[in-house]
Amino acid sequence: MLIGDMARRSGVSARMLRHYESLGLLRPTDRTGAGYREYSDQDIRRIFHIESLRSLGLSLRDVRRALDDPGFMPSDLVDDLIRQTRERIAAETELLTRLRRIGAAEPDGWEDVLRTVALLQALGSESAGKRQRAALSSVDGVPVPTEALVEAALNETDANVAGALRWALAQSGDGGLALLAEGLDSPVAEVRKRAVQCVAEIPSRKATALLRDALTHPDIVVRRYAAMALGARGVADAVPTLIDMVVEDANDVDAADALSALASRPALADQIATRLMESLAHGVTESASARRRLTQALADIPGTTASRALADLSHDEDRVVALTAAYILTMRDAR
Repeated sequence: MLIGDMARRSGVSARMLRHYESLGLLRPTDRTGAGYREYSDQDIRRIFHIESLRSLGLSLRDVRRALDDPGFMPSDLVDDLIRQTRERIAAETELLTRLRRIGAAEPDGWEDVLRTVALLQALGSESAGKRQRAALSSVDGVPVPTEALVEAALNETDANVAGALRWALAQSGDGGLALLAEGLDSPVAEVRKRAVQCVAEIPSRKATALLRDALTHPDIVVRRYAAMALGARGVADAVPTLIDMVVEDANDVDAADALSALASRPALADQIATRLMESLAHGVTESASARRRLTQALADIPGTTASRALADLSHDEDRVVALTAAYILTMRDAR
């Protein structure tokens, strides 16, 4: 068959067939008396092989090696193609993410686009100072897309930068809560911790609802951060976790402060005092230090229930507990 027939049957243009021939990839089986190329069925099969290998991403040079070198081993080349493809996909995914975030910022002009790009680059900088400045400047001028702030906050290891990112997220409202909720389910413990810390600084009802849900989270660290945040917001559901924190010496001072804040409501004050005494009376722990912490936690709980509990504790077998309770009572009476 002539080159036109070959092009029709193979789906490869005559121009490309000539190009393959110039590279030594394809050679016509024969030529007519007038010098026209003649191709055989074997040539058709070779064209299909060439096109199949090209569809895998092989260069024409590698295609020729694969078809003509009897010692050619495809496994190494395929592994290399897999690596290159993964790198290309990662690069394209990163570009797509950047473009989507720029689009989410709704830029009015190219100046806005350039400022957003600069902020996104600064958030990914190796310099903690640059990352912090980017976070603090995200609420001025062209804001950083919330998705980028959440990603940065969940991966930030520098305490100062992390604080700036949490502040920036708090200024952005509830936009990042869905992504932070996903962060709470991360397989990485540090990411879960950063997620709940971010939610704790967002002062909205939706954030409070998410923190309530976090009180039953399987990660105890998440539960504790949620409880401290909820205590500061006056949510009574946090009380059991906060008391457990006092018992277990886990941020016990902060937990006691949160209990004190909750106890500013008279009804809750009596409930908290009762729960603290139940923890002492029911042998929740045999640790002397835990009993002392529970006694100290009663110091800032107002009301008669707490006072009666302290009066009982002033006669406790543990001398330190008894002295602590007596001292607290003295200070309460002096107010």
